[in-house]
Amino acid sequence: MVEEEISQISFGKFESVWHLLSSSESLQLAFVIMIVGIIIIALAYNKFSNFVKSHKIYYSRPHLSRFIRRAVLPFFAIALISSTNAYMQTSGFFDQETIVNNELTPQATFAKILNTFNILVIGYTISHLIPIALTKREKSRLEKEDFDEWFDYRGFSDDDGDLFHKLYKWMPPKTSIEEISDEEIQKNLQTPEGLQYLEQFRTTKGNPIGSYEKLVEDPFEEWKKSERAKYQKYYKNCITGNNQSGRKLKPGAKPDEIFPIDVWREEKRVHGFEPIIPSSRPPGYASKKREGIPKSAKQFLPIGIFVATILGVLAWWGVDLFVLATATGGFSIGIGLALQDTMQNYFAYLVIRKDKIFQEGDRVQLDTGYNGYVHKITPRVTYVRDALHESIAVIPTRQLVTSQIINYTKENKLVPAVVKVGVSYLNDPQQVASILVKIGKRGMKEIMDEKGKHLVRQNRCPYLDENKPSCGCDKDLHVDINQPVVRFNQFNDSALDFSMWVYVRDYGAQFKATTNLRMIMYEEFKKYDIRIPWPIRTVYQGDEKKEYEEISQKDKDRKDVIDKYGFGDIGRGGEE
Repeated sequence: MVEEEISQISFGKFESVWHLLSSSESLQLAFVIMIVGIIIIALAYNKFSNFVKSHKIYYSRPHLSRFIRRAVLPFFAIALISSTNAYMQTSGFFDQETIVNNELTPQATFAKILNTFNILVIGYTISHLIPIALTKREKSRLEKEDFDEWFDYRGFSDDDGDLFHKLYKWMPPKTSIEEISDEEIQKNLQTPEGLQYLEQFRTTKGNPIGSYEKLVEDPFEEWKKSERAKYQKYYKNCITGNNQSGRKLKPGAKPDEIFPIDVWREEKRVHGFEPIIPSSRPPGYASKKREGIPKSAKQFLPIGIFVATILGVLAWWGVDLFVLATATGGFSIGIGLALQDTMQNYFAYLVIRKDKIFQEGDRVQLDTGYNGYVHKITPRVTYVRDALHESIAVIPTRQLVTSQIINYTKENKLVPAVVKVGVSYLNDPQQVASILVKIGKRGMKEIMDEKGKHLVRQNRCPYLDENKPSCGCDKDLHVDINQPVVRFNQFNDSALDFSMWVYVRDYGAQFKATTNLRMIMYEEFKKYDIRIPWPIRTVYQGDEKKEYEEISQKDKDRKDVIDKYGFGDIGRGGEE
């Protein structure tokens, strides 16, 4: 059936092309010369592409360099084909008439062949230039988001001087602030230190006070110039040997050791906008990190546009596309059945990406109980890496759409870090609660990551009280949280059971936070003689009165803690 349909396809004027070429040796020679010329242009383009990759423009202007590399080949190809067409039309190979008996003459047919080549080249060029334009637009959007982050941070650590205050001036609030009196505001306005304090002040809701006035016409453009200057310095340090390795890094080397500016920006974005140190990553780090990353929709555009160009050319030559589609329908059904699982995985991948069910870096738990980080999502399988790097689970992507998944990361920036402890019945529960509050308060200020940023989320970053910029622990916090939270859970067999928790910024931060809280708890319990009983049953033969007197010796110190820290919301009544 399919063979019969294929035999019925009309290839229109393609059938006369071969007769035309076989009718003249001169035409064959011209055609061969043109094909050889295109091959030479393609080889020269490969050399030109490698030449561009080995020069600064490839790194400092990646989108422009890609545009140039994609546009050069079609420019020369079209010039060659057009010049060949003009020569053949004016050299006397053909008669002057273009249509005889409603049929194209050899002259017109050959011209149509060359125009077909031009159309295919133009279609190929457009199919590759559009994704470059879309990528440039996406990078520009990310650059604007980076500028917003820079504004929130009030400048990056690698800025040249105090760039932020060269572009913006802080203006004091026009109305009274509940948390700070007008007299205190006026007093602080008189000194540089006071101005800095007011600028960094946050209300209990986490909101800044005052506003900013632009000192230049377009701060965004000035900021972009500053970022490009940082990259120029980075690139210069790479090629001059002023880097960690102490050797001159060669542009265009394989594997690449220099980040192009768009990758450089991405690396800064991923690592909290810290400066990128030249040669701080192993060779090929950037390309290795991107291995196997699924193609985005715009990366499929070249195929779609070029296929549409080919179909248009076929229709122009008189091929019956309807019959062609009917004939290939049988093949499509067979291929569809053979690739059923693959297509299910692909559409599941599209659903995951579109609905943002989870993404790379999210902490998830599968319905099988496996818990880890999403390492990579592909249209065929998804990799989930164990948090301790013990293993990687490889799951068909389609199964993740139909199964139950717990996502600990998605839209969740408040994760409780809980510590449970049992204390002696001889300790006063209110005193214990107050000391636990003190422990939580210490943890909020003292528990940090390796970059000095607080792990515990809080309404107001403790750095602000020291006239330092916020580390971000109070950023994008849109709910009121009162912490630490202390609860007296139950009367256990040998202890009074308490729990204490604070809210950290993500799922992984809770483990370091609980460890540090236990270290602080051990220190404070030892200081105030809060005893943790052995979890055993025994016949008590001690002197309880003597033991009570020993504990009572620290009673005044523990009451001082209550006066200073209170004991949370225990005893206030109401629901949690």
